[in-house]
Amino acid sequence: MKQSEFLQVVLPFKDKLFRLAKRLLVSREEAEDATQELIFKLWKSKEKIENYKNVEAFAITMTKNYCYDRLKSKQANNLSLIHTNYKEKETSLDKKIEYKDSVNLVHQLIETLPAQQKIIIQLRDIEQYDFDEICKITDMKPNTVRVALSRARKTIREALIKKHNYGVS
Repeated sequence: MKQSEFLQVVLPFKDKLFRLAKRLLVSREEAEDATQELIFKLWKSKEKIENYKNVEAFAITMTKNYCYDRLKSKQANNLSLIHTNYKEKETSLDKKIEYKDSVNLVHQLIETLPAQQKIIIQLRDIEQYDFDEICKITDMKPNTVRVALSRARKTIREALIKKHNYGVS
C-alpha cells in the first residue's frame, strides 16, 4: 500500500480516533499523542490492514485498547474537558453561557459513567456509529449495547433534570 492510498483510507476517520481518545484520556495533549501513535501503528501495519473489511472499526478498536492501556499505566495527565459540538448565530450572551454550561455538564456527566457506558455513548451519540459497528468495536452483543446505552442516557437525563429543577448537582 502506497502512502497516498494509506492516507485515503485513514484520513477520513482520524478525527473520530482523536475524539474517542480525547473522551477516554480527557487531556487534549494525551489524545493528540495517542492519535499520532495510532496512525503511526497503522502505517507500520499498512500491508495487513488491506485485508480488513472495515479499517475504521479496526482503528477505533485499536484506539479504545490503546487508551485503556495508557490509563492503566497511569501515564495520562487528566485535564479538564472543554468541548462543544455546536455553534449558533446571533445567540444572546446569556444563552451562549447557558448552552456552554449545559454541554459542559453533559460532558462531566459522561465522564462519571462506567467505562463501558462511556465508550458506548461516545460511539453512538457523538460519533454516530450504528449498533452493529459498536458491537464489533466493543465485542459486545446488541442487547448489551442497547441496555448500556439506555442506562447511560437515563443517568445523564436524570442528573440534568435534577440540576435544572433544583440548581444543584
